[in-house]
Amino acid sequence: MQKVVFITGCSTGIGKALALEFLQRGYQVVATARNLDSLKELSEKGCAVYQLDVTDADQIDRVVNQVLTDEKRIDMLINNAGYGLMGPIVELSEKKLTDQFAVNVFAPVLLAKKIAPAMIKQKQGMIVTIGSISGLVTTPFSGAYCASKAAIHNICDAMRMELADFGIKVITVQAGAVQSQFGSNAKKTVSGRNTDSIYNKQENAIQTRAEISQENATPVEKFTKKLADKLCKNNPPAIIHLGNGAYLLPLLKKLVSTSVLDSIMRKKFDLKLNNQK
Repeated sequence: MQKVVFITGCSTGIGKALALEFLQRGYQVVATARNLDSLKELSEKGCAVYQLDVTDADQIDRVVNQVLTDEKRIDMLINNAGYGLMGPIVELSEKKLTDQFAVNVFAPVLLAKKIAPAMIKQKQGMIVTIGSISGLVTTPFSGAYCASKAAIHNICDAMRMELADFGIKVITVQAGAVQSQFGSNAKKTVSGRNTDSIYNKQENAIQTRAEISQENATPVEKFTKKLADKLCKNNPPAIIHLGNGAYLLPLLKKLVSTSVLDSIMRKKFDLKLNNQK
């Protein structure tokens, strides 16, 4: 029986590359994105494509129900849709904070809640969430993004234990730097900042943080092939570290004290005490 993989955020980057990788491996791929036009290439190659805003619970219900009607099953859910909100925590609006958690945390939970019953009925399934080492190591000017990834990591830990008895494997991918449009999209989130900001002197550093994930990044095709290799094993690891820096930065956090790590981060992102020259 052909297995069905349901992937969110397939317009570009990791999502699109994963769709193509699983299609090549003989899966029936359900590729989703907010903009249906962005899925044209995947549709032409044989993916079933659906327009899906992952923050819209009603749309999730409609799309998942349609997929289950058409395909009869969903063997793997890959929660890939997400973005990085950048900026100083004290200057982020409530709406921006809410939107960040709506996409990166609440949406994966909504999809898992909707799809898990079908997997329980099948007595097997896999829920994969693309997390980030940013959920393990916090940097200045990305606190909201880091917090959202830390939250979804912990939620996946809980689901992994809660769903194991029903034959469902819950996998968290704690990704390092991967070539994608993450940097350019993150940079858009810092536009239109208040000209009276107390962080105007750090404007370049804020822009740098938005794009830092693309420095020496792992090619997306290499990343998705290695990830698919791991996911297709009979007993995939519960937590997968993959991509440049996926091991190094978490190791650094373990090896040095909080004050030392803070000093390293503050220096990198041009944060100095007001009385320093």
